[in-house]
Amino acid sequence: MNSAADSAATATLRIGTVALMSRLVVGTGKYASYAEMARCLEASGTDCVTVAVRRERLLNAAGENILDHLDATRYTLLPNTAGCFSADDAVRVARLGRELLRDLGNAGSEWVKLEVLGDTKTLLPDPVGTLEATARLVEDGFTVLVYTSDDPVVARRLKDLGAASVMPAGSPIGSGQGILNANNLRICMEYLKDGDPDYPVIVDAGVGTASDVAEAMELGVDGVLLNTAIAHAADPLRMARAMKAACHAGREAFLAGRMPRRLYANASSPTEGVIGRRG
Repeated sequence: MNSAADSAATATLRIGTVALMSRLVVGTGKYASYAEMARCLEASGTDCVTVAVRRERLLNAAGENILDHLDATRYTLLPNTAGCFSADDAVRVARLGRELLRDLGNAGSEWVKLEVLGDTKTLLPDPVGTLEATARLVEDGFTVLVYTSDDPVVARRLKDLGAASVMPAGSPIGSGQGILNANNLRICMEYLKDGDPDYPVIVDAGVGTASDVAEAMELGVDGVLLNTAIAHAADPLRMARAMKAACHAGREAFLAGRMPRRLYANASSPTEGVIGRRG
């Protein structure tokens, strides 16, 4: 790889005013313990982690506060509005998260991962509520990273409203189904990056294993956000390491440019000048 490609592969992911060294964003929920969570975050190489900031989610059954297990000087904390089913609830929770992180002096205090869900069965985003909440939070000064479906039209409207990053789902939250509609993701990227090639597009939700991360990165997305795939793996620590490797490998493959697909075989050894056998 030449020096220009090397530079591109290691370039930071810039979202708003924050530059991230890792293109993997990792959630903090569903782990067996906060200690396990901390080990997995370390192994994943991430420098940005999501935190559900609704008051009932900050404490575990033992009364431990998740914020006591996250180094706010090391990680950019990305508060999210998980569990919100209306624009009003999402805006309220986002503002709560901002106040919590301001007290910590964290770089992500003006950030929010916006989720406005449509129902409890699919956990798919409510497009109307998501659009409304995005507009309100942008007006309120937030850097909005917004979870959405893989609908390219909605994705473009969210960017037009001022979202700092649009994050289409690979498949439903926590399903582990991987990338179900690669074509829609390609169209989302075409719409979002038209005239703005550095606009950050992050796949959020549905990743089940490392190959899903590699596939997403090979499509050309700028990053992947995941949680359950690590937390619910049989060996979460090993899976965290696998996700780190897959993210890097997928990015490298995208920058390298894959060979064209062909219908028929093409010999890997040159055949020019070889005397053919007569049968």
